[in-house]
Amino acid sequence: MKADLHPKWYPEAEVVCACGNMFKVGSTKQLIKVELCHKCHPFYTGEMKFVDTLGRVERFQKKQEKAKVSLKILQEKKKKKEVSEKEDRRPKSLREMLLGSS
Repeated sequence: MKADLHPKWYPEAEVVCACGNMFKVGSTKQLIKVELCHKCHPFYTGEMKFVDTLGRVERFQKKQEKAKVSLKILQEKKKKKEVSEKEDRRPKSLREMLLGSS
C-alpha cells in the first residue's frame, strides 16, 4: 500500500458562519467558511431571509447590460457587412474592370 494516502485529519477544525457564529467539527480542512448555519438558517429560525451570495444579482444584471451593448454592436457590424457585400456584388463598369479600382 502507498504511504500517506489519507489526507490529514483536523479533529478541531473551525467552522465560521457569515453571521459570526463559530463552532468546531472534525474535517480535512482547518478552517471552513459557510454562509448559513443553525443560528441563522431560515429553517431553524423560522424567519424568511434573503441571501445574496457575493452580489450575484448585481453581477447578473451587469452581464445583461453587457449583452445588450454587444448585441447592438453586432447588429451594426452586420449591417455594415451587408452594405459592403452589396457594393462588392454590384456590376462593375468597363472602366472599373480595366483600371482595377473599386
